[in-house]
Amino acid sequence: MTRYLLDTNILSDLTRNPQGGVAEHIRRVGEANVCTSIVVAAELRFGAVKRQSARLIKQIETLLRGIEVIPFEPPADAAYAYIRAKLELQGSPIGANDFLIAAHSLALGCMLVTDNGREFSRISDLTCVNWLRE
Repeated sequence: MTRYLLDTNILSDLTRNPQGGVAEHIRRVGEANVCTSIVVAAELRFGAVKRQSARLIKQIETLLRGIEVIPFEPPADAAYAYIRAKLELQGSPIGANDFLIAAHSLALGCMLVTDNGREFSRISDLTCVNWLRE
């Protein structure tokens, strides 16, 4: 069975639209087959704190309690080194956190669910899907 690692923009949409398309996809694939990266969790928490919104902080905390958050650990570090070196040598790097999220998804053998296909499409071994555009 395929596991899906949800990116920041996907979980942000789920926070704004808890009964929307992302929630429907999660129901279809099964909650046990969905996870996210600690890097994504950090981005979500940062965004909420930066906005200084107690309501949003609470929503993010509730969301993250309901999804498996995977720590960043080996072999994700090796995947990160390979991806970053390859893209930098090609002159087409992506955002710093996107390198980490992509590496994490590859190391876990997950399909990355993202609305940022433009960045992630530069990584040839990474399989992505966009639940916001289907």
